Amino acid sequence: MVRILLSCPNLLYFMIYFRKVLLALIFIWAPLLANGSEVEYVIFLENGVQAGHQTVKRHGNKVDVSFDFKENGRGPTLKEHIVLASDGTMKDYRVSGTSEMGGEVNERFAAKNNVIQWHSNSEDGSKKINQSGFYLPMNSSWEVNSLMITALSKSKNNYLTLLPSGGLKQQVLDEITINRGSKQQNVKLVMQVGIGLKPDFFWATSGKNPRLFAAIITGYSYLIEKGWEDSLTALSEKQNLANQKVLYQKAQQLQHPINGPLLIKNIRLFDSENASLTEPHDVLIENKRIVKISSVSSPAEFGWDTINGSGKTLLPGLFDMHTHINKWSGLYHLSAGITTVRDMGNSNTEVQEIIRDSANNQLLFPHIIPAGFIEGKSEYSSSDGIMIESLAQAKEAVDWYFDHGYRHIKIYSSFPKDLVKDTSAYVHEKGMTVGGHVPGFMKANEAIESGFNELNHINQVVLNFLAGNKTDTRTLERFYLPAEQTGSIDYDSHEVKAFIKLLKDKKITIDPTLSAFDFIKQQDGEMADPFSSIAEHLPPDLQRSFKTGTMDIPDAATANRYKNSYKKMIEFVGLLHKNGVSLVAGTDTLAGFGLHSELELYVKAGISPAEALQIATWNGAKVTKTLQDRGSIEVNKLADLIIVDGDPTTNIEDIRKISTVITNGKVIYPHELHVALGVKPFVSENIKIAEQSVTNRQLNK
Repeated sequence: MVRILLSCPNLLYFMIYFRKVLLALIFIWAPLLANGSEVEYVIFLENGVQAGHQTVKRHGNKVDVSFDFKENGRGPTLKEHIVLASDGTMKDYRVSGTSEMGGEVNERFAAKNNVIQWHSNSEDGSKKINQSGFYLPMNSSWEVNSLMITALSKSKNNYLTLLPSGGLKQQVLDEITINRGSKQQNVKLVMQVGIGLKPDFFWATSGKNPRLFAAIITGYSYLIEKGWEDSLTALSEKQNLANQKVLYQKAQQLQHPINGPLLIKNIRLFDSENASLTEPHDVLIENKRIVKISSVSSPAEFGWDTINGSGKTLLPGLFDMHTHINKWSGLYHLSAGITTVRDMGNSNTEVQEIIRDSANNQLLFPHIIPAGFIEGKSEYSSSDGIMIESLAQAKEAVDWYFDHGYRHIKIYSSFPKDLVKDTSAYVHEKGMTVGGHVPGFMKANEAIESGFNELNHINQVVLNFLAGNKTDTRTLERFYLPAEQTGSIDYDSHEVKAFIKLLKDKKITIDPTLSAFDFIKQQDGEMADPFSSIAEHLPPDLQRSFKTGTMDIPDAATANRYKNSYKKMIEFVGLLHKNGVSLVAGTDTLAGFGLHSELELYVKAGISPAEALQIATWNGAKVTKTLQDRGSIEVNKLADLIIVDGDPTTNIEDIRKISTVITNGKVIYPHELHVALGVKPFVSENIKIAEQSVTNRQLNK
């Protein structure tokens, strides 16, 4: 600068010239500077604990994202780099990091000259496209959802083609102005349909280029732009009302009242107590109950509706004994013939709302049996239920659950092991049962001797032979240790035989959730075995997700060990059953669809199809102490029934061919539910009820 000044014969001329150059540069740089921005989001759990963050840096058409989320000792950590096209879709996408369980994430996508290419640890593909679309990554942050909101605002008819397949629709449901001191923000609630089985709800900013402002997963977590946390209550209330309205419409559309006696004719019954199939019978239903079971060809009286059950099988409604319900999951369960669910840990507020709304016919939902979730305080704690640090607090939690109708307590991994015995004794004093995860630094046999009535998950069972005094099963070690070493357990050893005897002598119930633990051996690119036979029925994004592994499996030798360990887990469930240990069928995986997979795994373990069905009906009712009302087909019991197109007592895969569900005085057709969920139905059409006219019914009265 000094040289310029000295060499310039006219200082005034130079200053004028320099000012013009500076203004020109500002004119060029200003748009770039304006496009540069940073948005920081915070993520909270339902209990108010911060569990993660997301930072988004934008500069022009480039976006960089840092994302981290941890809950219950696990969660993803991701870095994304995105280049956007002019229409808001992604022209280049790259993500790296670790998945929920610690597996490697490395995914990329590129679009050029009407050709797209994508690669991840589970996929490698390319194809020509006729129109632009938005790539749906297998692992991503919430920023991908934000960019979809923006792209949808620019699209025709609020529709976005998804790549490599699928489509996404968006609808604005509500709008609200929120305040933070002197600042105001207009945000709108949008509902997106096309990813997964249920709609997704997001809060977006207003204006020409809307983006994500908040994402609320009711009963679990909240993501919101930093500084606006005080607005979450107002946003949650608005979103819940909108969600309830959509669900109420589903409830009215997808269940059909039984308006008088209903006779199911000429159908074989599954005798769940004896795990056998009867000869054809007629079953009469009235006022929500079974009122008569008779030989075939009993005449239908004037005014009765009838169902022809020829060639079909009538079973009691199924039990899923390990679920984590939400307001949409009832549709999935009922579509699978599940008429009773046991919730094994949740936001207590959410569960109480679901119980209330389903009782008031606002929700389409099975019967709910809630378990009271109690967790200890640690850096690995789950956010569900009630967190305690002392025996007094544990007793207060038990009292709360008892007063709200809960009859089972689930203890979780961070629960203080020194409090298990006294807490279990208090639970038993209330006439309740207790079980769950084995707390950290404790073994299953110790939990049983301290009062457990039940163990959840096959890993918690086999850890009895693997964990040492210093094994921290609050961490991912509870998955990796069984994956590494279950294959080497000698089931003929004295230790194993003594443990099985303890289970039987103490009348312990095992809820193995085998279908949920397929993930421990699944490698990227391999279809998840429990869903391989049904993947083509499900939406494209779910099909892709079934090929995504979450465990860190670095080489073929590790893969073989993990596969062998999972095989031995399946064998152990068969061994437990053979030795008379009580089993119940729970899933802890994809709601509804997972229970059928669970039963198929029991058959793979050497349990007969009929006995597997007994576990999912009679055993569920027995353990939940509801056998007086359900779990078998008997006169005076509730008409909780399913009609199967086939015979699942000989071919367990037939359990997916459910044509009719009867519960709560309503008829539900899985075919209709599947269509509403975007699922290809498993039966071609509904069984038709031969209805008498309303006039005839009135005359018959």
